[in-house]
Amino acid sequence: MKIITQSLATDSAAYLQGYLREDGDTAYPAMIIVPGGSYTHIPEQQAEDLTLAWSARGFQAFFLRYSFTGEKQPLLPAPVVELAQSVATIRQHAADWRIDANRITVAGFSVGGHIVALFNDLWHDAQINDLAGTQPDQVKPDAVILGYPVISPKLGFPTDQQVLASWSADVDSVAADELVNDQNVPTFIWGTAADPLVPVHNALSYAQASLAHHVDTDLHIFHHGPHGLALANHVTAWKPGTDLPHVAHWMDLANEWLDELN
Repeated sequence: MKIITQSLATDSAAYLQGYLREDGDTAYPAMIIVPGGSYTHIPEQQAEDLTLAWSARGFQAFFLRYSFTGEKQPLLPAPVVELAQSVATIRQHAADWRIDANRITVAGFSVGGHIVALFNDLWHDAQINDLAGTQPDQVKPDAVILGYPVISPKLGFPTDQQVLASWSADVDSVAADELVNDQNVPTFIWGTAADPLVPVHNALSYAQASLAHHVDTDLHIFHHGPHGLALANHVTAWKPGTDLPHVAHWMDLANEWLDELN
């Protein structure tokens, strides 16, 4: 395995870290993990664990270290722009990195899910592409995965108005469920009904909007489990009650769904 780190811009600390398989002559699908961290940090060990789990399933796998609230004011849409740059970078290096450029999936968790949901809505947006220095055909994902996602500040997270102000001055512009459109790509969503931090209504609202626009949508709500489960197994268990075999099935379900799309 080859590990690479790709800077995304000279005026940003954002980077893309990749774990590239080097065996055989196959062009592999790509997976970009966009981790959570409340827009103030990312848990890099968890990001790496998620990335390596997809690598073990035959993906060229990456995680995005995006900009944080302490680095840009207001923060959004910078992380969405950085995700667009990441997809374009992977397509640009598809031959060198042995990637099937028509099988690029982006998976976001918690506020990473917010970034991915907005990107799903806006990958074709002229302003986003202008800021990223890209064209829509360079950045269109082939599928997205949302794990216990933040979708809209109107749906229960964050509750602190000062925190929200550090995200954006315009709440409507970051309400991802209200921006879903007919150009959204196939979307897999999972969460837990008992999530005490990001209400499950976030996932449900995005799924309903996706279905209303005839987007291929696969939704799984597990009855039990706290926020931030990641793989939901012993590898990413961060406290008692976070190694949950039932919830851990989300990854098999997502992988099977991706196989069906292809």
